[in-house]
Amino acid sequence: MSTKAYNIRNYTRENGGRALTLLLLFFLAIYNFINSGYNAFVTVTVIPFLVLAAYVFFKYKMSLFWTLFAVNFLLMFTVRHFPIPIPISLTNEVLELMLIGLALLDVSRYRFGDTLNVMLLMLVVWMVFCFIELFNDSCGIGIDVYRWYTGARLMCFQLVYALIIMTVYVNTPDKIIRLLVVWACFILFAVFWVWKQVNIGLTDAERSFIYNSPSHYMGGKIRYMSCFSDAANFGVHLAAAAAAFVTLAVHLRVTKYRLFFTVVAVLAVWAFFQSGTRTALICFIAGLFIFLALCKSRKILLSAGTVFAVFLYILIFTTIGNSNAQMRRMRTAFDKDDASMNVRDVNKATLRKYMTEAPWGVGIGVETPDIPPYNKFRLITDVPPDSEYVYIWVRTGKVGLTVFIITTVIMFIGACIVVLFRIKSRSLRGVGIAFTSAFFTLHLGGYANQILMQFPNVLIFYGGLALVYVLPAMEGKWEEWEARELAIQEDRKRQKLEKKRASRV
Repeated sequence: MSTKAYNIRNYTRENGGRALTLLLLFFLAIYNFINSGYNAFVTVTVIPFLVLAAYVFFKYKMSLFWTLFAVNFLLMFTVRHFPIPIPISLTNEVLELMLIGLALLDVSRYRFGDTLNVMLLMLVVWMVFCFIELFNDSCGIGIDVYRWYTGARLMCFQLVYALIIMTVYVNTPDKIIRLLVVWACFILFAVFWVWKQVNIGLTDAERSFIYNSPSHYMGGKIRYMSCFSDAANFGVHLAAAAAAFVTLAVHLRVTKYRLFFTVVAVLAVWAFFQSGTRTALICFIAGLFIFLALCKSRKILLSAGTVFAVFLYILIFTTIGNSNAQMRRMRTAFDKDDASMNVRDVNKATLRKYMTEAPWGVGIGVETPDIPPYNKFRLITDVPPDSEYVYIWVRTGKVGLTVFIITTVIMFIGACIVVLFRIKSRSLRGVGIAFTSAFFTLHLGGYANQILMQFPNVLIFYGGLALVYVLPAMEGKWEEWEARELAIQEDRKRQKLEKKRASRV
């Protein structure tokens, strides 16, 4: 008997069930490839990896959380270059439900009580309204639960998932800082990729996307989207991130984090200009305004406010930087007579005429192909919404838009109250201001562009606002963490100083 045959037999004896399972999966994969094609072959092939991933996720739950974070950031980038045979939002939803399910299996380890706050109450109100919308048949096409659920899970359910996941899993100062650092690293990747697009070139998939999108290729000028779904989403997200990281750089006391977030903020500002999205500039300015309003420091208010005012003066009243096409486009954000801005007003006026007959909207999940050509409400879904708020208005009517705005404003004001009156630590208040200003920035961008519910905005910004509500309960641990980090920082300084003095001897 050959040694090779003996080794196979010995391996099978010791690993019988596993070896047989892998062999059967191999034959099943080959059979599916011959009879059903490549997709079926891939589906069977990945089963062992899914089982392994399930084991790792069950044992190390935070690995699943970081996987969700990565999926949110890279999903649109991946789909653009590699087609995925399942709905892209389904991947995100499955991971979120898995995280919630794993936490419920070990409920004693996680503090679900921290989710009981004003933000959850407002999201429940919005969710109840969305359930009522299930019975909306303004278009006369009948009630379709699947169609409604497809729209509701993007418009409503994922907001609740983000709140629960962030509150339950990001429950220590170390995890908060790690979350901010990982977010910053993804921002750096987005900055690098847009630099690559500008200076090296686009991939074939990106070139096809841009040249087939009139809004991304205007007058021979490209609006870059980096690894995001589109230029508007990229610009607004980077603007919100820049405002958040400026806030963190000012408030945090640990030098290494202050320097890191300063670099990320500067690069993010450069990057969102490459998007050519005028709204991004307005959003960045608004985010800085929220930072100044909540900082509770005269020194910061005067110094940062002066820099802020000089920046606005240069942008609005001078022509500095006009040699750059993106800079010229950004300046049109302050031009009331800009043609493309007026087109949006015309679209809204057109929609308003029809929406008076649909106070509850055309229905959640209803898109143009669902409405018969002779139906007057088909025109409403044909008009480009150009805004997430307009999209919500069309689907849920003035009733739904009112509910959405009221609940959003209450969530935002609640977070501001927490930051101003319930957090005493200056550095922890900076974390709260960063998430609050980013949330405000996103919604301002959502007023002008349809980006509010796009990846990765919901997890980052709604989840970040949810963290603001639990920061006061974490303040004691935060101060302990900060004291340790500052002690390490001082010890390193002392060692460097001693080494420098010793080198002089």
